[in-house]
Amino acid sequence: MFFCGISGEPPQDPVVSSKSGHVYERRLILKYINDNGTDPLTGEKLEESDLLTIKADPKAAPPRPPTASSIPILLQTLQNEWDALVLETFALKQQYNSTRQELSYALYAQDAASRVIARLIRERDAAREALANVKASMGVTSASANSADVEMTEEDGTAGSPQENALPKDIIDAIEKTQQVLSGTRKKRKPPAGYTSAADVKNFTSKHTIPSLHSPSPAGITSIALSQLSPGQFLTGGNDKVVQLYDRGTDKVLASLKGHTKRVNHVAFREHEGDPTLVLSAGADKIAKVWSYDTASSEYQPRATIRTHKSDLTGLAVHPISTLVALSSLDRTYSLHELSGFTQVYQSTPFEDPFTALSIHPDGTLLALGTPTSKIQICDIRTGDVAASISPPEATTGPFTINTLSFSENGYHLLAPDGLSSVAIWDLRKMKVAHSIPLDDSFKVNRVLYDWSAQYLGVAGNEGVRLYAHKSWEELARFDDVSDVTDIAFGELGKEIWATSGREVRILGLSE
Repeated sequence: MFFCGISGEPPQDPVVSSKSGHVYERRLILKYINDNGTDPLTGEKLEESDLLTIKADPKAAPPRPPTASSIPILLQTLQNEWDALVLETFALKQQYNSTRQELSYALYAQDAASRVIARLIRERDAAREALANVKASMGVTSASANSADVEMTEEDGTAGSPQENALPKDIIDAIEKTQQVLSGTRKKRKPPAGYTSAADVKNFTSKHTIPSLHSPSPAGITSIALSQLSPGQFLTGGNDKVVQLYDRGTDKVLASLKGHTKRVNHVAFREHEGDPTLVLSAGADKIAKVWSYDTASSEYQPRATIRTHKSDLTGLAVHPISTLVALSSLDRTYSLHELSGFTQVYQSTPFEDPFTALSIHPDGTLLALGTPTSKIQICDIRTGDVAASISPPEATTGPFTINTLSFSENGYHLLAPDGLSSVAIWDLRKMKVAHSIPLDDSFKVNRVLYDWSAQYLGVAGNEGVRLYAHKSWEELARFDDVSDVTDIAFGELGKEIWATSGREVRILGLSE
């Protein structure tokens, strides 16, 4: 251990005099030489060149000065080191917060840019669709001349609007002929072999989920329709203003059909042997769209745009004769449109209440219309006259909206909400409620539906799906794990229930 000849403490940068051999702290001896020019201990003449550096081990820590050997001094030293550590930690936190703010701003800027880009892409696609529709409709005199999108409005004479408020005779004849055939067969008809039994329905579980359909903004599927000619293919309408055709077998979207400017409320297939399959949709933008498959381009092309109504379309149904489609609207009217030439053949005079739901009787002569005042108007399609007006007893319920309707396939019953949290089965032969099914007080009905055999009925709402047996009214199955169900459909032979919830389609049935 060396000690400085001037300070008496261990030197930090030790040097030795080549003349006297004494050890000094470099900074102290240099200052002394500059002032005096001699060795402080011997008095001999000394220059800076006479000093030799002593190489000490750099890993060796210098000993503490004698003043730091007492307990108070040690505590003070530890306090100083702690304070330095706290200050350094505080500085690091400030730097971390600053970096985090910069990163948050960068992510926000990127998200905003992505949203702007997505909006511009949507506007571009909408503009392209509008331009394509304009080009397609220029110079078109009839739908049979080509596959252009025909505009069908109330005032558009070229689209075949009727001059009198009545159906053409040939359509009435077709409706009555179909009614005679269907009413004569449905009374004798029995469920086909292999149709699902009530015992099987009780064992239904969630067997498959098709996720991530439609756009996430705005998210949500509003309606579904299953293809009868191509099992596994189905249509969905969404809040994103798009109609999607999906194939379950390949798990692929076959077509994304655009043209609506607001949410799509209803979708449907027109499938009839010998005629091309049509895809139909009705939206909150007051219009209905019709597409058909074009074999030349292998794409679905717009065939007609129906602009008859002046408010949201709330109902869409294809008539049993397959050449008519019925629409209902909040403008208090309903209309009928012919699908062979894409012409409007009838529009009702305005009723007292807006229409919030629509369903066609399986025989094709009656049309049921829901209203927001708890009433159901049943009209004769052939004449437009109101055949009956029914509503549940006022003593049992307050005002509510009939937002969904479903005729049983045998034609004897009509399923509809009869309260805020209950559904009723109306006996059309007596025009009174045959049975009422109460639901939970918080259950909001979104869709009611009879199956093809009229043995089962389904109720979908914000708390899931419930299935009941007709006549016995027994609850066969309940699916509370599927929330906010907007629409349901019965699959082939009643072996599956297809339910839409959020952006997914849930398939309920027997486990495979």
